[in-house]
Amino acid sequence: MTRPHHDPRAPRTRTQAADATPVLPDGPRHLPDAGLTGTARAWLDQALDEAAAHPGGHGPISVWELRLAEAGRRCGPAHADAARVLILRAARAAPDALTRVYRQGTADERRAVLHALDHLVPGPDALPLVEDALRTNDTRLLAAAVGPYAARHLPPHAWRHAVLKCLFTGVPVAHVADLARRAHGDAELARMLGDHAAERTAAGRAVPEDLHRVLTLTDPADPAAPPPGPGAPDDAHCPAPADPHGKES
Repeated sequence: MTRPHHDPRAPRTRTQAADATPVLPDGPRHLPDAGLTGTARAWLDQALDEAAAHPGGHGPISVWELRLAEAGRRCGPAHADAARVLILRAARAAPDALTRVYRQGTADERRAVLHALDHLVPGPDALPLVEDALRTNDTRLLAAAVGPYAARHLPPHAWRHAVLKCLFTGVPVAHVADLARRAHGDAELARMLGDHAAERTAAGRAVPEDLHRVLTLTDPADPAAPPPGPGAPDDAHCPAPADPHGKES
């Protein structure tokens, strides 16, 4: 297909989501110490102990859910997202508890749930949370929604629209987990990208560099793009759900 023209002088799209991905912990208690005070570390250790001792849900609200709400004040904005993910993992939060936190929590707590899904939910049970986040225009929530869990479980039709939503809202595609594998050889995604670029060009708007980057990945002959591997959703086995975002292609 003909590549859409790209003006290198075009202004870059919004990047509010550039800091959306926290430095996620490597282990059940690991969190970078830089900037984390002794008081904050002690609070986090206690919160993790409480979550591990009382996992799941107890009563109308669990003690670890209260700690999620405190994390920003206790650990500071630089570490709050990672601290919340640690607490969710220590609590071994099940899909129903994650759904409750997501539905009732703040935007920060919703992001933590989305970041924790890949650690806590082995199957597609939590996809409704990802789909809900993809319907928003909150760029940090969108960036969290297109992480490893979405890469493993989001059906092709919905995943393509998630990529388009990132381009439409200015979320850097670097946040889209496993992008190269899932985009490789995807002719339908290439068509959607071409249509989106044509619409922007016709409206006198710049075509974002990220669109060209993804379009290159859809080329089946691109040696830099890995072929689809095990676990990649297949159009033949995943019926296309209704588009949650409206027409964007």
